[in-house]
Amino acid sequence: MKYLTDIQTANNDPERLEELYQASIQAKEEVEFRNDLQAAFESSSGNLLLSAWRSRFNHMPLPKAKRTAQWGMAIVLGIITGLVLWAISGSETLFLHKIPYIVLLWSPIATIPVLIFLSLVSRRNYVNAAISGIGLVVASVYVLLVAPGLSRFQEDYLVLMAIQLPLLCWIAIGIAVLGLKSSYPNRFAFMTKSIEVMIAAGVYLIFGLAFGMITMGMFSALNVTLPDTVMRLVAAGGFGLIPILAVATMYDPLVPPEAQDFSQGLSKFIFTMMRLLLPLTLIVLVIYVLVIPFNFMAPFQNRDLLIIYNVMQFAIIGLLIGVTPLKLDDLSPKLQVWLRRGIIAIIILALIVSAYALSAVIYRTVNGEITLNRVTIIGWNIINIIILAALLVTQWRKSSSAWNERLQMVLSKGTTAYLVWSVILILLLPLIFR
Repeated sequence: MKYLTDIQTANNDPERLEELYQASIQAKEEVEFRNDLQAAFESSSGNLLLSAWRSRFNHMPLPKAKRTAQWGMAIVLGIITGLVLWAISGSETLFLHKIPYIVLLWSPIATIPVLIFLSLVSRRNYVNAAISGIGLVVASVYVLLVAPGLSRFQEDYLVLMAIQLPLLCWIAIGIAVLGLKSSYPNRFAFMTKSIEVMIAAGVYLIFGLAFGMITMGMFSALNVTLPDTVMRLVAAGGFGLIPILAVATMYDPLVPPEAQDFSQGLSKFIFTMMRLLLPLTLIVLVIYVLVIPFNFMAPFQNRDLLIIYNVMQFAIIGLLIGVTPLKLDDLSPKLQVWLRRGIIAIIILALIVSAYALSAVIYRTVNGEITLNRVTIIGWNIINIIILAALLVTQWRKSSSAWNERLQMVLSKGTTAYLVWSVILILLLPLIFR
């Protein structure tokens, strides 16, 4: 944060702040100045001068720079990723004879080239990228070393890590891009852009599957059977290209997340799609809450239902990120009112279902035993319930002005809880459930 100290020193000196701002423009560091001013405002929100500057920037969007994607670098790194995945994709490469190496380790293997790509193209954040990459390597090696020493919960731990490591990889990319300290608008923009990248990756995956099926059909028509090694090379190699191509397509490493283009193309489509999903989700949740009393004990007796509830919680959090507008200027006053009402309704209903699910898993734990999976689910339930409750409080007790910023702040801070719990799950739980 290059300008933060100077901004805090000049927080009552309008002329000095203007000089700092003009200097940042000359040095082509306007984005950094804006981020540091936002951080200074968050630590001193009662300062009228900083509040005026913040309002000024809210109504003065950054100029959009022309983007040139580094496709050559992305493809080379993607091919390397694919070759590594191919090398560990054989049917005989099972870790502890329980889980394929590729299922367990694909996310860190795919993420490290992405970190390299982002830092090389942006020509900054080398230290953050290195810390994130080393952290992923340490976490992956730790899982491989600690899992053999587990007894009863070995398989549960490995399945949990296959789910947990991708989440840790996403957080690692966030740290590489944003650093350990970042403003909530920048962090929320990263979360929004992450949804776009995941959807772009899904589109690439669908295209790849279609291409693979057509290719296999053409060879089959000629009575040609491709060797298993070649089939794995096509499948694993193609899969290795997807993450980095999705990032190169949707994210511009030269500018920070909040300066990304969210106004056109796939970004605009995703915003529209998420807002269309909002009323549909609301209808489903209303029906489900009304049906609960007629089959109240189902999640208390059925473990699979609890898994579905946890997936639902993360889906709701993702939906809330997707429908929360970055700026209110893009929406009509009427749409703002109804969008906010819909978000509040979703939060209330999700809180009811989440509390219901938490009571069910606690009941099963009290009447059964404490297991690794149950501790994991309880932890995620509590975190998501706290996030939903905080979202509701910020909307219920305060005025409608800047309501989107309050949602952004809570959702952004929630990522810290995700990081802490992920580290606990990976490092500490296997030491407890040996």
